[in-house]
Amino acid sequence: MARTPRSLLGSVVAITGGGRGIGRATALALIAQGARVAIGDIDVALAERTAEKLGSGTVGLGLDVTDRASFTRFLDQVEERLGGLDVLINNAGIMPIGPFLEEADAMGDRIVDINLRGVIFGSKLALERFSERGSGHLVNIASTAGKAGVSGGATYCATKHAVVGLTEAIRQEVRGTRIGVTVVMPHVVNTELGSGLSNTRGFKLVEPEDVADAIVEALQTGRYEVYVPRTMGLLLRSKTLVPVAVAEWVTRLIKGDKVLVDPDHAARAAYEARMAQAIAEAPRLPEREAKVA
Repeated sequence: MARTPRSLLGSVVAITGGGRGIGRATALALIAQGARVAIGDIDVALAERTAEKLGSGTVGLGLDVTDRASFTRFLDQVEERLGGLDVLINNAGIMPIGPFLEEADAMGDRIVDINLRGVIFGSKLALERFSERGSGHLVNIASTAGKAGVSGGATYCATKHAVVGLTEAIRQEVRGTRIGVTVVMPHVVNTELGSGLSNTRGFKLVEPEDVADAIVEALQTGRYEVYVPRTMGLLLRSKTLVPVAVAEWVTRLIKGDKVLVDPDHAARAAYEARMAQAIAEAPRLPEREAKVA
């Protein structure tokens, strides 16, 4: 007998990186379910504009996920304006691509800071609040790249593998409580982050609304592992059942090894320019520079 989906009516949901893409689409899908939503984004003006367009009392706030104090302030503001936090969706992430040896150390640091350290901060801060209230749901957005390394995105893949492992460990730690945990692993999504990338044979670009719908379903059902599309889960699981040489042959056959190689840089120009600006404006960590010296 199928379990009755959990109602999200009145749930307070905070979404990082919510100004655009998957975050924005997820906010819209949750609003349709009656949730009270707050979006955080490094671009404060974008967060505020997006919240205003979404309506339904959506709150738009500034958030730097790499700064623990900023993340704490964000969640404090969410709870002050909407009520106790029920769901945190760690969605903020970046995906600069290119050959590993050509990646600037500053760029690698920024990918790790946002894609991994930001998720660690958010997970800890949300779990503290969930533990006090006795319930809550943590959603971490990873990627199918968190299950398979892809040429052209070595550091990105490393962070997404880490998010998958982090989320699995957290799930084990909260087992037996009323805290839910979900890891979401989409294929390449049709957003600015995924612009100019090649399709894998048999797998078209995923729309952000597809990811949003999958997140809503996971919150309603308590699903832990979410692949978008679901068929990617079957493919990635099957790779573990065959010899490495066979798995690599299948990857080459469907051009999975080419997804991040030779992108259309004209199509990615706006995104790459924004990433370059993010690196230029990123604060330098004295302890990191000291170690290098």
